[in-house]
Amino acid sequence: MCAADTCRVYRQLARNNALANARLHRACLALKPGEWEAERVSFFPSIRATMNHILVIDRFYMDAIEGGTLGPKAWANPVPCPEVARLVDEQAAMDQSLVELCDGLLSDDLARDVRIHRKDRVQVEPLGELLLHMFLHDQHHRGQVHAMLSGTSVRPPQLDEFVTRDDAAVRADDLAAMGWDETYLSS
Repeated sequence: MCAADTCRVYRQLARNNALANARLHRACLALKPGEWEAERVSFFPSIRATMNHILVIDRFYMDAIEGGTLGPKAWANPVPCPEVARLVDEQAAMDQSLVELCDGLLSDDLARDVRIHRKDRVQVEPLGELLLHMFLHDQHHRGQVHAMLSGTSVRPPQLDEFVTRDDAAVRADDLAAMGWDETYLSS
């Protein structure tokens, strides 16, 4: 059994999630008119649809984690933020909520059951496993956005190695823009 702080990885993943989203947001804000909503080849047919999906599903899971019963109503509007600037603001607020949640985690919290309201049932998952699923879900769809950006006027941002020490110099400006530093990132 690992004697290290079992919650540290969740704090790092939450920060990585926010940093990766911030980099994608900057890229999306730089898109030329029409590129944000243009139809593309991906599971969701545009950068706008995919970025909104990340937000919608984050809201769905955060509601469940907080004891809510939003369930499938979360995706009644699959594109709640048609404009990129609004999406950036709302996703940043969601990311901050996830960082704060992970900052407050205790080891015992990871085993707490979370009730996730689905259409015809209630799914029950341990919080630790649900958080890992959220991080991987977001990463998966960010990868799709990254690929779609390759077909635009904006170069896809670097999304690798966010929590490695070697990447510190590369992410310094990103951390400063978020009011963070290396100490906060690695805590």
